[in-house]
Amino acid sequence: MNDFSITGAATKAAPAAGETLTSRTYAMLRADIIRGGLQPGVKLKIEELRERYDVGTSPIREALSLLSSDGLVHRIEQRGFRVSNVSGQEFADILRVRCWFEERALREAIANGDSAWEEELVLAAYRLSREPRSIGTGETFIANADWEASHKAFHSALISACGSPILLAYCDDLYDKNVRYRNLAGTLSYPNRDIACEHDAVVDASLARNADLAVAELMRHYQRTSQLLAGRLK
Repeated sequence: MNDFSITGAATKAAPAAGETLTSRTYAMLRADIIRGGLQPGVKLKIEELRERYDVGTSPIREALSLLSSDGLVHRIEQRGFRVSNVSGQEFADILRVRCWFEERALREAIANGDSAWEEELVLAAYRLSREPRSIGTGETFIANADWEASHKAFHSALISACGSPILLAYCDDLYDKNVRYRNLAGTLSYPNRDIACEHDAVVDASLARNADLAVAELMRHYQRTSQLLAGRLK
C-alpha cells in the first residue's frame, strides 16, 4: 500500500539555468508539502520519491535533509523521514511570529519605500484583483493557482522595501508555512468576507504612509484568516 496521501499530481518544474538537481528536488518536495499534496505524518520513502520526481537517490536525500532543517520534514533515526505533523499550537505560533516580523517589515517599508516601491505595490494589488480565487463553477470551489501566486506576490511587494534581506527571508518562510495550514484546513471561500477590500485597505494606508493604520489593517486581515482556520484545524 502506498504511504503517500496525494491530493494531486506531483509538482513538476523544468530546471532553471544554474539550478542543481538537489535544489530543484527540494523545491518540488517543499511545494508538495505546502500545498498538501504530501500530508502530515506521511512516510517519505526514497524509492517512491525517486519515481514521483524522476530524480536519483542523492538529490532526494539531500533535499530531505534541507527540508528537515526547514522543519517541514522530520528525520527519524534509523527509520528515514516523515512529513512533519501539524497542530493548532504550531499554527498559532507561526501566526504570532509572522505578525511580529511583518509589522516591523511593513513599518520599515513605509518609511523607506520610494516611488518604485509604490508602483510595484499598486501593480501587485491590481494583478491580484484580476485573478478569481476559485476557478470552479457555481458554488463549487476550486483553488486558483494563479490567485495563490499573485497573493504571495502582493504580500511580498508590500514589505519588499524594508531594507533587510534576512527579515524578508523569514517572512517568506512564515508565509509558506501559514499557507500550508490554509491548504490543509480545506477549502475556504469566505462567503461573508471581502478579501479584496481588506487588501485595498492595507494598500491605501501604506501609500498614505500611515504606518499605524497599515499595520492595524494587515494584522486584522491575518487574524480574520486565523479565526476561520482555527475552527477547521480543530
